[in-house]
Amino acid sequence: MGIMLTDRVAIITGGANGIGRQTALTFAAAGATVAVWDMAPATGQAVVDEIAAAGGHAIFQQVNVADPAQVGDAVTAAHAQLGRIDILINNAGITRDAQLVKIKDGQVVAQMSAADFDAVIGVNLNGVFHCTQAVVPIMIAQGYGRIISASSVVGLYGNFGQTNYVASKAGVIGMTRVWARELGRRGITANAVAPGFIATEMTSAMPESVLAQMMDHTPAGRLGTPQDVAAAYLFLASEAAGFINGAVLTVDGGLVVGT
Repeated sequence: MGIMLTDRVAIITGGANGIGRQTALTFAAAGATVAVWDMAPATGQAVVDEIAAAGGHAIFQQVNVADPAQVGDAVTAAHAQLGRIDILINNAGITRDAQLVKIKDGQVVAQMSAADFDAVIGVNLNGVFHCTQAVVPIMIAQGYGRIISASSVVGLYGNFGQTNYVASKAGVIGMTRVWARELGRRGITANAVAPGFIATEMTSAMPESVLAQMMDHTPAGRLGTPQDVAAAYLFLASEAAGFINGAVLTVDGGLVVGT
């Protein structure tokens, strides 16, 4: 028998597409009731319908994780409808890539805008904070919880042209380690997953030469799949991971700097 989440209730942010969608399907197949959070109602509801067709139970909630009021209302509604919240998967994320400054002929010709910096921090870092802060009182009352947040290998190593994204993902690691200390005695674990190069809708639009370069930098010789990351989330959400707290699990095929 594989890992089961029978009778558990999980919120999965960014659950309509890519890694989030696969995580919702994986958790539902393992017996969890899933609240799919996303800003895309059509694709989010499609995930819920797919889960229902397979005999599972899920709901969709349209939530902007960067808005603390929306997050608070959604947590209250999910808790009222589903009865408990055991697992929070902070998976929602966006990118707005640009160099800090781009110089040509000694002149600044482009730079990362403050708006793009703030947008990425708002979803990827502040969103994780808002969702976790809203859910934790329920988990404390239950004496049980699993908080699993999406970081990235770039949060460990840095990456060209991603000041905002790297800052957000490094911040997720820092917050996770704080929460592991603060919440561990409450029966709540907090861990992060740091994916490497994962084949999603985003990477499918990239040139073949870029994809080949990604694979060349990955010792496993392939891109990861959404299921690879969903499996890591599943393990950390399970009873088997009860003594893992404050960890950063890399799901990157062995990616290392300079490979």
